[in-house]
Amino acid sequence: MCSDFLYQLRSHRRHFVKFVFGLCLFLALNLFKTIEGAADCEIRSVIRFLKARNVLPSDIHHQICQVYGDNAMSDGMVRKWFQMFNEGRENVHDEARSRRPSLVSDDLVRKVNERVRDDRHFTISDQSLHFPQISRTL
Repeated sequence: MCSDFLYQLRSHRRHFVKFVFGLCLFLALNLFKTIEGAADCEIRSVIRFLKARNVLPSDIHHQICQVYGDNAMSDGMVRKWFQMFNEGRENVHDEARSRRPSLVSDDLVRKVNERVRDDRHFTISDQSLHFPQISRTL
């Protein structure tokens, strides 16, 4: 009986090793807490690191979900960043984009704050009358 077990163990050694490794990984990952509120660049750094270690994108996504939570990054986004790193990208930070300048300035926020403190029964319509640069949707 023991020799039977050893024979099966030798013949299925690769599957057994994968099982033991998977079990150890599962236990190790479940012993640690999740990291909340990680920056996008941190998660991208993890993708870049694991890609360099030849980890598959699906496994990278699985590990990110275990450590950073299920909503940290979608599988599609992990694959997108994986591909970008595969194509030679090294920077994990967002690229600067040209966009419409914000209408909200520190001065405007200060003025609205003062107005709110003066009259706590204000409405959005009142605000847009006093500050024409502020639309109702803003």
